[in-house]
Amino acid sequence: MKKEIIKINGITKPRSPFNHVVKAGGLLFLTSQLSRDLKTGRIIGGTIEEQTRQALDNVKFLLQSSGATMNDIVKVVIYMRDVGKFGEMNAIYREYFEDGEEPTRVTVQAPSPLGEIDIEIEVTAVAS
Repeated sequence: MKKEIIKINGITKPRSPFNHVVKAGGLLFLTSQLSRDLKTGRIIGGTIEEQTRQALDNVKFLLQSSGATMNDIVKVVIYMRDVGKFGEMNAIYREYFEDGEEPTRVTVQAPSPLGEIDIEIEVTAVAS
């Protein structure tokens, strides 16, 4: 199994040593997405609802740019600074998946190294 780095036009290259999307073994692995503008690299921040929406919009954009959709996601890992806000996050999260077609998911309480970030969302998807 050989890995392939998926290059996506129009977004900033990460300053840290990682790639946004790696394809291997028929799967797409996305680095955790947060409330950041992928085109400028600027942190957006905001409420947990706003951050969740931005992170999932980033996931959707990266998947579409890689030839996949949200329905191709098989596993989601969510890192939250405060799992006490799970309900607010979950209300936004459910908007992005068809009822009955949701991927597997785990949610972990973990602080981000970026002080203004309250959520990061990592996904693994089937490559179309």
